[in-house]
Amino acid sequence: MSYVNEQIEQLADLIVNSKNIVVFTGAGISTESGLRDFRGPNGIWTKSEDPTAMTFQKFLIDPAVRKKHWARYGSGEFGGNVQPNRAHYAIAELEKMDKLNCIITQNIDGLHQKAGSNPDNVIELHGTVTKAKCLECEKSYPIEEVRPRLEAGEESPNCLECGGLMKVATISFGQAMPFEETLEAQRRSAQCDLCIVIGSTLLVYPAAQMPEIALNAGAKLAIINMGDTPLDDVAHVRISEKAGDVMEKVMQLVKQKMS
Repeated sequence: MSYVNEQIEQLADLIVNSKNIVVFTGAGISTESGLRDFRGPNGIWTKSEDPTAMTFQKFLIDPAVRKKHWARYGSGEFGGNVQPNRAHYAIAELEKMDKLNCIITQNIDGLHQKAGSNPDNVIELHGTVTKAKCLECEKSYPIEEVRPRLEAGEESPNCLECGGLMKVATISFGQAMPFEETLEAQRRSAQCDLCIVIGSTLLVYPAAQMPEIALNAGAKLAIINMGDTPLDDVAHVRISEKAGDVMEKVMQLVKQKMS
């Protein structure tokens, strides 16, 4: 048995013996759906301007930054026209087997929900491109309702309710993390018996604290990621392969072991 197959077998055993799993996902799970990651050689931050040029504070005061924000996140590039892959569907299967407590994601693409995961069990720490939100009255709009306005020529749509500034419901640099979601992610992480990290470098805080919280509370830790992470040395299982390949094989084994 190869080392990778041995690790896949170990992860399948961990899943079979767990009852309360938290899956933590990052950009690396969605690259197999065609989305670019952030820090890779062709990543969004690697190939684009300094991300600090698009801070929340500049969004509030600079119409050019608002225009660029809407052109980037309102177009569908970050999830609207993208479909889930095998890893997303494998995680949805864990939920159907009553093994999954929740998904904590750094992603904004909404692909977990598209794959069939219960939206109530997906904690989006960095927001979502599937909605827009008024910064004044906090009214939320499905992005599909706003996109025709962009296509008609509006560069930075305002709220139809109060006329306030609207923003795609993502968390920008300088914008506070969602308080309730962060607290809930911390609580769920502290209560799980297995945390599976998929496609995250675990470098962006406070999101990356969640696997640490799980580990410190006594949970087993598995990491599936093509690049190194700070928790590699303490993970119970560490697999450096594509998420779709790994999770498909893992779930096949889990089904065999539970049949």
